[in-house]
Amino acid sequence: MMTRGMRTSHWEGGLGCRNKVKMSRASDNVLQPLWDHWLFHHLSLVSSPFFPVILAFSSYFFFSLPFAVLDLLGERVPLFHKYKIQPDRRPTLGMMVKSFMTSLYNHIFFVLPAVIVGMFILPTPALPLDAPTLYQVFTEGLAVLLLFDTQYFIWHFVHHKNVQLYRWVHAVHHEYMAPFSWSTEQLSIPELMTVGFWSNLDPILLKCHPLSTWCITVFSIWMSVEDHIGYDLPWTLNRLVPFGLLGGAPAHDMHHQKPSSNYAPFFSHWDRIFGTAVTLKKKNTD
Repeated sequence: MMTRGMRTSHWEGGLGCRNKVKMSRASDNVLQPLWDHWLFHHLSLVSSPFFPVILAFSSYFFFSLPFAVLDLLGERVPLFHKYKIQPDRRPTLGMMVKSFMTSLYNHIFFVLPAVIVGMFILPTPALPLDAPTLYQVFTEGLAVLLLFDTQYFIWHFVHHKNVQLYRWVHAVHHEYMAPFSWSTEQLSIPELMTVGFWSNLDPILLKCHPLSTWCITVFSIWMSVEDHIGYDLPWTLNRLVPFGLLGGAPAHDMHHQKPSSNYAPFFSHWDRIFGTAVTLKKKNTD
C-alpha cells in the first residue's frame, strides 16, 4: 500500500519530468506556472487534508475583518456608513466576539475532528500535474455555486417552514435581525456539518480540478460574507453582476428582517420562481 510519503515522492518525480518538458516550450495555460510552483514548493501543504479547512477559515477571517472595523467606527466613517442597511442596529464588539468564537469553536471541536476521521477512512486524493484552464475554473466554479445554491435553498426553505427544525437547527443563525460580517458563520453544528458536507461533496460530484475547488471555496466565502455585511455598497457583486442575478446583502438582510423571504444564499432565480423574493427598498445615499 502506497503511503503519503511515497505519493509525495512519486509526484515530485513526475513534476521533475514535467518541468523538463516545459522548459522546451511555453505553456499555453496561464495557470500552469502557478500550479507547478505550488506542487514543487508547497506540495505538503496543498496535499494536506487540513488545507481546505485552513483556506476556508482564513478567508472567513480576513474577509470579515474590514467590515467589522467599519461597524465599530460607525458614523465616524460617513463615506461607508451611509450605505448601512439598518443604521439603527449596530453590532457591538461583544456580538462580534460571540459570533467569531462560535465559528472558532465549531471548527476546533467538530470540523477538525471530522477531517482527522476522514484521513483514516477516505483515500488520499492525488493532485494532477496539469493545471485547469481559466475557462475550466470559471465553469466548474459556476456549476458548484449553482448546485449549492439549489441545495441550500431547499434546505433553508424546509427549515423555516418546520418549527422544530428551525428551533433546533437554524435559529442560531437568526439570533440577530441585522446581520454583520462575523455572523456569517454563526451556525449550529447540524447546519455547519450540512453546509460542509455539500461544500466538500459537490466538487467531487462535478469532478472539479483541485485548483477550481480552492478558488470556489474562497469565492463562495467572499459571497457569503458579502451577504452578511449589512451594507448595500455600490461595488459589491450584486451591484456589479447585471439583471439582479445575485441577491447580495440587500436580499439577505431582508431575509433576517422577514424570514419568510429570500431563501437562496447567492442567486435570485429560485426565490423569483417560487415567489419568495422580497426586494429591499433602496434609500437615498446622496
